[in-house]
Amino acid sequence: MPMASLISISLLLAFSFSLVRASSRRAFLYKGFLTNEECDHLVSLSNGMLKKSLVLDSDSGKGVASHDRSSSGMFLDMDQDEVVARIEDRISAWTFLPKENGEPLRILHYGLREGYEPHYDYYNDKSKLVFGGHRIASILMYLSNVTRGGETMFPNSELKDIQAKDSSWYRCAMMGYSVKPIKGNALLFFSLHPNATTDESSLHSSCPVVEGEKWTATKWIHVKAFSLANHSSSSDGECTDEDGNCSQWAAIGECQKNPVFMMGTPDYYGTCRKSCRVC
Repeated sequence: MPMASLISISLLLAFSFSLVRASSRRAFLYKGFLTNEECDHLVSLSNGMLKKSLVLDSDSGKGVASHDRSSSGMFLDMDQDEVVARIEDRISAWTFLPKENGEPLRILHYGLREGYEPHYDYYNDKSKLVFGGHRIASILMYLSNVTRGGETMFPNSELKDIQAKDSSWYRCAMMGYSVKPIKGNALLFFSLHPNATTDESSLHSSCPVVEGEKWTATKWIHVKAFSLANHSSSSDGECTDEDGNCSQWAAIGECQKNPVFMMGTPDYYGTCRKSCRVC
């Protein structure tokens, strides 16, 4: 089915839920997308597995720490268990986009003062398009309530000046159209126009957490099947393992069971690239 048709179907379906309308592009809020039990289960799967979130360095191709992104995270396998598989099916049904086009769920934790500066989910670096093309859509699932802060904010929204806000919103949220993190809710927004061109109004950020902590599960969906098959070594030729257990994990099949964590994605260098022989 043509991509534009898929987007149109998604648009019609999403109108049955609460509409965010961050701008003329499409952004939709699904209240109660996850149950409390599902939220808690996803958080529990990350126990002992969180690593500092990185951004991809455009020169080396390696994940590096950045002041723009302060959180910790880990990827889940798409069929990790029945709960994760059920959520994956629900996402595909909501968006009308194939499961194989999606990256594995990424669990993220934001502690005090941690957030993510304004950024796009589509790629400015064309070399990343080999992984399945642009990210067409993103889904942010809120796994916890946040006492204060942690809002998802769209600074280029047409509605940013007319959204009613009171003192419960953090000052960062005042800079654009914002969505509060409420446990169980899911925010779907598209990063491409229906004609497949990139949508600059999809710029968004995660406001810092001021009180409490924030847990989310993020799903990025591409225009084509997402694959790590073309993952190549960094431009400087470096090929390393980031953990002393990599060879043991590779020996018991983790390269195949948990490929995103082990081998990486366009946004994450991969913990065990050398042991998985991808570079």
